Amino acid sequence: MGSIYLDFNATTPIDPLVADAMQPYLAEFFGNPSSIHAEGLKAKEKVETARKQVAAMLNSHPDEIIFTSGGTESNNFAIKGIAFANRNKGNHIITSAIEHPSVIEVCHYLEKQGFVITYLPVDKYGSVDSADVEKSINATTILITIMHANNETGTIQPVEEIGRIARKHNVIFHCDAAQSAGKILVDVEKMEVDLLSLAGHKIYAPKGVGCLYIRRGIHPEKLIHGADHEQNLRAGTENVMSLVGFGKACEIITDQRNQSPELTKELTDLLYMEIKEVVPEIKLNGHPEKRLPNTLNISFPGVESSLLIEKMAPVAASAGAACHSGSEVISPVLSAMNVPDNLAMGSIRFSLGRTTKKTEIEKAIPIILNAYQELSRSRISLDLRPLTTGYKLTHYTHGLGCACKIRPQYLERILKELPLSVDPNVLVGLKDPDDAAVFKIDDQTAIVQTVDFFTPVVDDPYDFGAVAAANALSDIYAMGARPSFALSIVGFPEKLLPPEVLKQILLGASDKVSEAGISIIGGHTIEDTEPKFGLVVTGSIDPEKILTNSSAKPGDAIILTKPIGTGILSTGIKRGLVDRVNEKLMGSVSV
Repeated sequence: MGSIYLDFNATTPIDPLVADAMQPYLAEFFGNPSSIHAEGLKAKEKVETARKQVAAMLNSHPDEIIFTSGGTESNNFAIKGIAFANRNKGNHIITSAIEHPSVIEVCHYLEKQGFVITYLPVDKYGSVDSADVEKSINATTILITIMHANNETGTIQPVEEIGRIARKHNVIFHCDAAQSAGKILVDVEKMEVDLLSLAGHKIYAPKGVGCLYIRRGIHPEKLIHGADHEQNLRAGTENVMSLVGFGKACEIITDQRNQSPELTKELTDLLYMEIKEVVPEIKLNGHPEKRLPNTLNISFPGVESSLLIEKMAPVAASAGAACHSGSEVISPVLSAMNVPDNLAMGSIRFSLGRTTKKTEIEKAIPIILNAYQELSRSRISLDLRPLTTGYKLTHYTHGLGCACKIRPQYLERILKELPLSVDPNVLVGLKDPDDAAVFKIDDQTAIVQTVDFFTPVVDDPYDFGAVAAANALSDIYAMGARPSFALSIVGFPEKLLPPEVLKQILLGASDKVSEAGISIIGGHTIEDTEPKFGLVVTGSIDPEKILTNSSAKPGDAIILTKPIGTGILSTGIKRGLVDRVNEKLMGSVSV
C-alpha cells in the first residue's frame, strides 16, 4: 500500500499547474530581473505578474507585496522590522502563547533587546479572547501579532475583531496567515491587518518562497541589506522560478475561492467520527466549529504520539509531542490550552489536502485504529516461554540510545544552580567532564561509580542488554579502574511487551558483566512507556592512578569503547535499513 498523506499542514506537494508554470524558468528563461536587457525584462515581468497574483488573492495592492524566502522570514521581517522602526515610540508587543516558533522565538529575542512582550492566554479551544488583546494595550504598545489559524489545532482566531481593536488604538497589527491561506478566506481589508505573512509550500507552491504584505504607510526597518530589491525592503536577487510558482498557486486559490470547503470538512469529520465511534475517549483539540476545515487534532489516551505515528505507517500525520534530547516534549500549544499531559502526549494532527480522497480516509481509519489498539491493549502474561515472534525494540521507543540524552548545555545550566560537594575525598564529581565519579576511601583505595541508562540501539532484547552493560562497564575502565559489582535500572512497558523480552534484556546484561568478572547483585524497576535499561557499576582504583578527560596529554592513546558509526547503524535499524549481519555486529560490542 502506498503512503496515505494526511500531513498537509506540514507541507503540500507542488500543484501540477504550478509545476507547469515554473518549468520554463528552470532553464529557458533565466534572466536576472534587475537586468535591463530583454532576458532581464522578461524575468522582471513574471516577477511582477506573480506580485499581482498574490495581491489579488489577498485583496491588496501589488506594491504592498514584498517577496521573501518563506513564512519564517516574513514573520521575522514583520516583527523585528516594526519593533526596531518604532522603538522611539514604545517597546511593548502583544502576542499569544500559541504562535508559531517563528513568532515566539522572535519575541524571545526581542525581550533580550529590551522589549516587553505580553503573551496572551487562550481558552480550552486554543482561541485568543479579543477583549484580552484590548486590555493589554498601553501607551507603549507598538505591535500586535496574532496568527490567523493555528497550525496544530486549526482553531481560527478572531482576527477581524483584533484588527478593529488595533485600528481603534492606532497599534500596528501583524497576522501570520501561513496556515490559513487556501483553506479559508484571507482578505487583508476585512481583517484590517497592517502586515500579513504567507508561505509558498503551504499552498501547493515550492518551498523557500513566501511574502510579507505591508499596508501602504507602514514602514518596517529592513533586515536584509544589499541592493535595492523589493522596493529597497529586502535585498537579494529574486528567485524567479519559485515566484512564478507562488503566483500561480495564489491564482489557483483565487479562481477556486467560491468553491465550498465542505468536501474537505466532510472528510475530516468522517475521520473523526469513525475513530471516535471505536475509541470514544479520544479528545478533540481545537474549536469544534471555528476550525480550519482540513485540520483534526485528537488525543489518544494512554499512548505516546511518536510511537503511534510509527505504528500507523503508511499513514503520514504529525505528532503533538516530539522526542527532543531524551524527553517527550509536549506541544506548547496544547500546554497553553491546558490539555492534560496524559492526553497531550498522545495527540496526533491529521491535516487533509485538496487531493485527499474519501477512499484514502476509509483506508486510513482501520490502520489508525489497529495501531492504537495494538499500543494500548495489555499484553501482560506470566508465561515466560521463549519468544516465538521477534520484537523489534527500536520500534517501541521514540529515541535511540545516548542520542536521547538531555543536551549538555541544558543540563549544565541546571547543575550550575546546585551546590558542589566540598568534601575533599570527592576526587571526580559534578565539576568534572567525566562519565564516572570517584570517592577516596584511603590513600590506597578510591571508589569509582558510574550510571548509564538509555533506550534500545538494537532490536534484539538480549543484544540490547549486552550493549547497555558494556557501555556502563566502559565508563569504569575509562577511568583506569576495575569493576566490582553492578546494579540494574529497568524501565519497561509491561502493557506493550511480554516479560520474556525483559528476561532476555537482563540475560544479555548478566552475560556481559560476567565477562568482566562481576555480577549484577540488585537493581530497581519502574513501569515505563518504552523499554530502557542501564547499570550502576561500582569499581575501585588507586587514587594516584585515576584517568580523567582533563588529565589527557598529547601522545595519549584514544580507546574506543564502541564502534564508530554506532549511532548511524542504530537509526538504520529503527528504519529497517540495516541487514541482520550488521545488526548482530551492533550486539557484539564488548569491553
